[in-house]
Amino acid sequence: MSVSESQRRRALFAGLAGTSIEWFDYFLYGTAAALLFGKLFFPNTDPTIGLMLSYLTFALPFFIRPLGGILFAHMGDKVGRKKTLIITLFLMGGATFLIGLLPTYQQWGAWAPFTLISLRVIQGLGIGGEWGGAVCLVTETAQKKNLGFSGSITQIGVPLGMLFGTSAMAFIASVSTESQFVSWGWRIPFMSSLLLVFLGLWVRKDLDETPAFAQAKKSGAIAKVPLVTTLKYHWKEVILATGLKVAETAPFYIVSTFVITYVADTLKMPKTSVLTAITWGAIACVIVIPLMGRLGDFVSRRKLYLWGVIALGLSAFPYFWLLNTRKPLMVTIASIFGLGIIWAPVTATLGTLYSEIFPANIRYTGATIGFQLGAALAGGTAPLISVWLMYMYGNSYVPVAIYFMLTCAISIVAILCVREEHLNIDKVQGEARRCGNSI
Repeated sequence: MSVSESQRRRALFAGLAGTSIEWFDYFLYGTAAALLFGKLFFPNTDPTIGLMLSYLTFALPFFIRPLGGILFAHMGDKVGRKKTLIITLFLMGGATFLIGLLPTYQQWGAWAPFTLISLRVIQGLGIGGEWGGAVCLVTETAQKKNLGFSGSITQIGVPLGMLFGTSAMAFIASVSTESQFVSWGWRIPFMSSLLLVFLGLWVRKDLDETPAFAQAKKSGAIAKVPLVTTLKYHWKEVILATGLKVAETAPFYIVSTFVITYVADTLKMPKTSVLTAITWGAIACVIVIPLMGRLGDFVSRRKLYLWGVIALGLSAFPYFWLLNTRKPLMVTIASIFGLGIIWAPVTATLGTLYSEIFPANIRYTGATIGFQLGAALAGGTAPLISVWLMYMYGNSYVPVAIYFMLTCAISIVAILCVREEHLNIDKVQGEARRCGNSI
């Protein structure tokens, strides 16, 4: 099945727009959790415990995401990528809009944190199925010579969503008083998510199904139960994919979410300083990620990822040294250095590596399970673990930096177990056809 250039561009834009909107919703919550949700929804606790409970609600969807991933990946590998991506976008945006309307603990008592947690569960289900589908959409319509660049486009959605989410919060905080921001200002970005959902739905409604899925369906290679097929024939790839995700996610949430608490509460710097720094880091990410994706079309993506993770691990202590200068410029340099320079090659290559590891008939399922398990085990818990380490070790950043490095070590082991010959985007091969109808 041939794909026109206009179809490729449409798929790239749809993948970028959808993931940007969904990660905007996600990082909006992460910023609010770091700044004020502990006070608004868990006020009757010690401030540190309240912050940890707030971060716990941030971490919760990471454990729901694999369930959402399994559900929507099953749909994506059975009925196609397009319909599934429309549902996930609606779930994520709708839940975010409702969080913006949610009464606080003072207004609604225990119902407020209960409803907040319930909406976070819905967000987890939605985002659990989004990423794998977006990666399949762009890589399965891409030309092979542009595969690395195309795969990196969905990854831009992560910093772009963070950029929009953090900037929205920073803007509202800058034009309102502290009491106005706490009372109603934080709600405005959450409620604006509904408009973004309609934009995303409009972008995705006219998409064609991907050629790889169409070919798998035509050849009879569609798995009857994609999850079972994946775990029976591709469990090793799932383990490797989970390991590859660890260094891409734990350090990211330390330098994008935990850092807000660390700079504002421990270093006693203004909130606007760290929000501005993260904004510049996100801008650097948006610029560097596609460059690293393009570089991956000319050099080994496996090696690019490996050296990126090594550099990321080595940056842990220098990152905290820059923060501890307590100078806004140094905090900004730390964010640009940590997010835009060191982390970028890791995330830029991840989506394409996932697509190359799994065959098309279970690609949505395999990529999603690996991605979401890695995110659940390492990503959502990273801010919570970091706060706990600080609490246990007298506000020292050293245990957090060591934890940062250990997560990178896990991914180094995982990528060393991936061989170049295992990476083949075209493998809707005999094995896939053989196992697709046998489960």
